[in-house]
Amino acid sequence: MAEVHIIGQILGASGFPESSLFCKWKVQMGSAWRVLQGDHEGQTQVDDPSDEPMANWCHPIDLHCATNGLQESFNRNDHLCITLIFDYIYIVGWPKFHLQVWHQDMYGRNELYSYGFCHVPISPGLHEIDCVTWRPKGTLLEELKTEFIGGSSQLKNPDLVSSSAELYKLRTVSMGKIHLRLHIIVRNFDKYGVEF
Repeated sequence: MAEVHIIGQILGASGFPESSLFCKWKVQMGSAWRVLQGDHEGQTQVDDPSDEPMANWCHPIDLHCATNGLQESFNRNDHLCITLIFDYIYIVGWPKFHLQVWHQDMYGRNELYSYGFCHVPISPGLHEIDCVTWRPKGTLLEELKTEFIGGSSQLKNPDLVSSSAELYKLRTVSMGKIHLRLHIIVRNFDKYGVEF
């Protein structure tokens, strides 16, 4: 059984129009993967920095997951499927973070600010990741409502965040970045022909 241990932190967020932010996160993986130990989803505390441009969460991540076979779960046309994205190689089904940033107003109401996702790095070691986030752009009437009343447009299915086939159809507005520090430990991948 090939194993991946993800240890690290969701450090915080920067570049958002308001402070008083928190993050909901979830690690998604292919059907051949399972969680051995740790939480695969959670939520940070609300941070409302008065003088800093960054919301600091330092939320711990400690997740141990495994797969019984890479070839079996990711095989298409008898070839191991990989995708090259910005100098990183990701195996289809490899774990990835789904992230949502929420804003809490002075009345304690929460509104979704943005969505983002990033792949867990495939190479072992320490990785600093800046995950860019976005929100759906509404119609003119929806954007005016957001400006004066609050709230924002939301996806009916948040799992579409990492689906590039569906995402290109959306009109979006850039938001801030979420900063992660992850230590990746891998084990027994050599049995499946994967060398690091």
